[in-house]
Formats: sequence, C-alpha cells, structure tokens
Amino acid sequence: MPVPLAELLATIDRLWPLSGAEGWDAPGLVTGDPAAPVERVHFAVDAVGATVDEAIEQGADLLIAHHPLLLRGVTSVAEDRYKGAIIARLIRADCALVAAHTNADVVEDGTSAVLAEAIGLTDASPIVPSATHGHGLGRVGRLAESTTLGRLARTLADLLPPTATGVRVAGGYDDPIQTVAVCGGAGDSLLADPAVRGADVYITADLRHHPASEAREQAAVAGGPALIDVSHWASEWLWLDRAASQLRAAHPDLEVVVSDLRTDPWDFQVVQ
Repeated sequence: MPVPLAELLATIDRLWPLSGAEGWDAPGLVTGDPAAPVERVHFAVDAVGATVDEAIEQGADLLIAHHPLLLRGVTSVAEDRYKGAIIARLIRADCALVAAHTNADVVEDGTSAVLAEAIGLTDASPIVPSATHGHGLGRVGRLAESTTLGRLARTLADLLPPTATGVRVAGGYDDPIQTVAVCGGAGDSLLADPAVRGADVYITADLRHHPASEAREQAAVAGGPALIDVSHWASEWLWLDRAASQLRAAHPDLEVVVSDLRTDPWDFQVVQ
C-alpha cells in the first residue's frame, strides 16, 4: 500500500527531528508534493547526478539524502547548472527529495553512533550532548580491549567502503588505544573539545592541514589524541542501512533501498 509523502515526512521528523538540526543546516523536504503516494524509497549520502539517476531508474518515489542539495543559497535552478538539472529530473520523474543531515547526526542511532558501534565502542556518549538524553554531536567511548593505532586504522579500512583517499593517520603505529572519539563527517570543529582531547584517538573526516597540525602540536605539549582521517562519504555511508531499517520498521509496506554508489569525489591517489 502506498504511503502519502506527508505521512512519511511525519515519520522522518520523528526519527530525525528537524528541531535537532544545526541553525545553519537545511534539512527537510526539498522537492515533492506532500499529497503524493510513495511506494519505493531510495537512500543515499549525496543527492548527485548518479544517485538521482539510480533512484529514478529504480522507480523510487522518494530519495532521502543525508547531505542537503540546497544547503547554500542559489539564485537559479536553470538546467545548465547541476542543482537545477537535478531538481528538474526529480520533478519530471515524480520523485521527491528529502534531506536528513545534522538532525540525523545527533540522534541516538545517528551517523556517529553507528560508526562508534561498528568499531566496538562501549558506553559511548555524545561528545557535545544536547538537551535530549543520548542525543548530541559525535561519540566517545572505550574499546572492550585495548589495541594499537595501526590495528585500529586497519580495522577502519576493512570496515568502511573503499575510497581513493583511504585512511590517513597521525600518530605512532604502535601507540596504545583504548578511549576513542568519533565524529562522522567533517569534525575538526571538535578538536579542542575536552572529550576529544582526553581520548587516545579521534576519528573523523575532512581534517585540514592547520587544525590537524595544531592539534598534534598541542598534544605534544599537553597531551591529546592521535588522529585518524577517513572519507567524509564513507564515514556516513554506514548510517544508511540503519536509517533504512528504521523506516522499514515504521512502514513495512514500503520498499526501501540503500544506494551503494560511491559518491566520494576523489577517483584516485598517487602515493609518493
């Protein structure tokens, strides 16, 4: 039985409340008629040409993307610009688009929580708690058994889908690791947080030169974590299966599919 899009939007807001989104974010319905029926839902990290084409080719009525297509303001949706072309393709195919971004990061089963669970963290709690118990940015917890930085990096490389940039590490290969902080997606804004500073390693994505260098220099003076930098897309892709399972549980009649297309922007790397 088809489900009205409006009913799905209510479920999405229950699972990943819009009230939990950061003020700068733009989650929610991007395009689509709330009265339209939905039978097939497609999940992807990014609403880009490849995932939109895949959703349409597979007959999806709704594409749920983690990253908002219209995060920053645009003044035109002309079809000679990629955002306009994507929106036009979705509208012509009667496929709605919804973004679940920072509102999906902060919930108990959000992007960082899923990553923390995948690497085996116990008693994980938010790095930056929100007003709702168990909600907040990032996660910090302990491994059931200590490991080394090199072995943990290898575990991540095996766990995450492969990308050109792989797994980058700052720290000694044999450094002991027990307490781990993680933040799916770009997490350099949390480098100075006490919970991160108190961890043995911080796992996140999109670490830039200066924040990473300064964090390591500070660690040499006053202690601080080793750093593991992974693909932004890969760090959040793991969440899609959890999100799809939650939506299936709420609406058993829906067909829910997770895209395995790699939308990390990098194609290859030359190692020196």
